[in-house]
Amino acid sequence: MAENENIINEAMPAEEKPVVEQAAEKPVEKKVKTPRPKPVPAEDFDWTSSHKKFDNYTADERKKLEDKYAGTMNQIADHEVIEGTVVTITDREVVVNIGFKSDGVIPVAEFRTNPNLKVGDKVEVYVENQEGPNGQLVLSHKKALILKSWDRVNEAYESGEIVNGYVKSRTKGGLIVEVFGLEAFLPGSQIDVKPIRDYDVFVDSVMEFKVVKINQEFKNVVVSHKALIEDELEAQKAEIISKLEKGQVLEGVVKNITSYGVFIDLGGVDGLIHITDLSWGRITHPEEVVKLDEKIKVVILDFDDNKKRIALGLKQLTPHPWDALDTNLKVGDTVKGKVVVIADYGAFVEIAPGVEGLIHVSEMSWSQHLRTAQDFLKVGDEVEAKILTLDREERKMSLGMKQLMPDPWANITDRYPIGSKHTATVRNFTNFGIFVELEEGVDGLIHISDLSWSKKIKHPAEFTKVGESIDVVVLDVDQENRRLSLGHKQLEENPWDVFETVFTVGSMHQGTVISANDKGAVVSLPYGVEGFCPSRYMKKEDGTNAKVDDTLEFKVLEFNKESKKIILALPKVEEEKEPKSAEEKAAEKAAKQAKRTVKEINENIEHSTLGDLEVLAGLKENLEKQEKAQKGE
Repeated sequence: MAENENIINEAMPAEEKPVVEQAAEKPVEKKVKTPRPKPVPAEDFDWTSSHKKFDNYTADERKKLEDKYAGTMNQIADHEVIEGTVVTITDREVVVNIGFKSDGVIPVAEFRTNPNLKVGDKVEVYVENQEGPNGQLVLSHKKALILKSWDRVNEAYESGEIVNGYVKSRTKGGLIVEVFGLEAFLPGSQIDVKPIRDYDVFVDSVMEFKVVKINQEFKNVVVSHKALIEDELEAQKAEIISKLEKGQVLEGVVKNITSYGVFIDLGGVDGLIHITDLSWGRITHPEEVVKLDEKIKVVILDFDDNKKRIALGLKQLTPHPWDALDTNLKVGDTVKGKVVVIADYGAFVEIAPGVEGLIHVSEMSWSQHLRTAQDFLKVGDEVEAKILTLDREERKMSLGMKQLMPDPWANITDRYPIGSKHTATVRNFTNFGIFVELEEGVDGLIHISDLSWSKKIKHPAEFTKVGESIDVVVLDVDQENRRLSLGHKQLEENPWDVFETVFTVGSMHQGTVISANDKGAVVSLPYGVEGFCPSRYMKKEDGTNAKVDDTLEFKVLEFNKESKKIILALPKVEEEKEPKSAEEKAAEKAAKQAKRTVKEINENIEHSTLGDLEVLAGLKENLEKQEKAQKGE
């Protein structure tokens, strides 16, 4: 060995030798100058023949020693997973012995899923290289886990084994966890039995998990920490549930708040307080009454047979507001309150916390036309109303707003006497007329026949529009039924009084045919008047019938002011066949009536008594005389 060291030292440059050794050699160089031996190439050096005087082993002994030494080393290959023993742990590295000629060094970060690692533990390692750049065995614990991780994950899933995992980072909806070197997903709902609001506190920590779901196709793994907690709480939950009773008052912690209610943790068992059971008054969201992590007392209202759904109440621990309502409050009193709910049919007004009254839309105004509550009020309005009904047992109250205002119908005849003229607002139409509003709460009807003297109106919409103003005159007042009959045409004189002197029977007037059908034609006459020409009187001088847009001279055959009717005829046709006069028509009508009466008497005479026959005979004789007189006999 000393000789080997001398050879290595001789082969080293002088500047690389130890300082002490160089100092010892200097005097020798002065006394004896020995030529420096030339180094022998490594490939020419005979290790078996050199320095044999120091070799005390025979060939057989040397072979036995080499075989014995080789037996102490494992036969390993690169890229193989084998088991090793932890021999040293530092802050940065873990030294692992795999039975090779040297130990392997692995970064401690690769063992973060096993924070309890200690010397002597068996670990799986992956042989990356038997001899790295520094001549050292290169191992990896992480790669060993990855190679066997999928099998391990499946085994843990099938057996329900509890595994350790390292929480790497936060992601949408949960956390990314490293289990056996694989990335698994931990949903936020599976972190704990109670809702977690801050996921970041779990990052860079090691936790225990159960593998709850595996997607073999996409190699996705889902783990749960909540499942472990639920197993522990199951025993506590069973004990608590067995003691539950309706009406029992318990203390709990607000666990979660939703729009429909509050979940309360009763010490391992959850119950729900519905939003309607939080307060006697109306609330829009449970956050108005409770807050997260608040300790409150609740009463058990109900639960199912398995006691898995527990209904809790908070307002039931306080007296009902109706029980504390002023006993002196009675119908007719005026109260103040705030609008809490609006519907089409009315508004609910809270006059005290938990005490509400309904103002129906019909009680908001004296107006009779249809409207909704939104036209008068909105949520949050402070209103004053009168109590109309009060039922303490049923806890119901109806209120009215219009009762605080004067009734416009109280002195209606003084303000709207018959014949008085006013301006109204058109509210809506019907087939028979127009409803108008004279003032708030005072409505009236203009019948379609009272709209115009001369114009024939089929529907009121032809005459005006909703929202427009219209002048009216009061025709009749019905105070008891709150009705006003109004007219519009009465504001002007009846033009038919004048027309009667213009369109006399036999007079000639120029007219234009504006429409025609099988029965006849409508003819437009001067002064905006329309007449009717029967089809039998429509033949012109050339033998053709008058048609639409023809302007011709027409003769008035009949004028009726009451029915506003003018019968016309073309002159030639009228000359060929003179129509009967009004007197002749009346005589014919009376004769027909007499005949009809006699016939009825003859048919019923057999059912009459003898005294009746004498009376009827006299009546018959008088009728016959009347008939002859009409015929001119």
